[in-house]
Amino acid sequence: MAKSLTAETLSRVAPKLAELSREVLFNDIWKRDALSPRDRSLITLAALTALGRVQQLPWHIDFAQQNGLSKEEITEAFTHLAFYAGWPAAVSALGCLDEE
Repeated sequence: MAKSLTAETLSRVAPKLAELSREVLFNDIWKRDALSPRDRSLITLAALTALGRVQQLPWHIDFAQQNGLSKEEITEAFTHLAFYAGWPAAVSALGCLDEE
């Protein structure tokens, strides 16, 4: 499995992508008022799970907890997603939660 890039590694390898991630994604999109950071984290976890992007999940699980989601709520979201995104996707996501 490919390893997730840290922010520092991304800055070194792809400085423009790191800049866009920081400035547009996290300093603009994530701070818009229409959705709370908690809601955005829940949506992001669902999207990453459905798309099988397990390399990104550990960081976003931690971020979701910083944004107010409990481990129980995240577990419930992954369980719910089993019926919409597929059993393997949900089990893989739960595996990332268990790594904490």
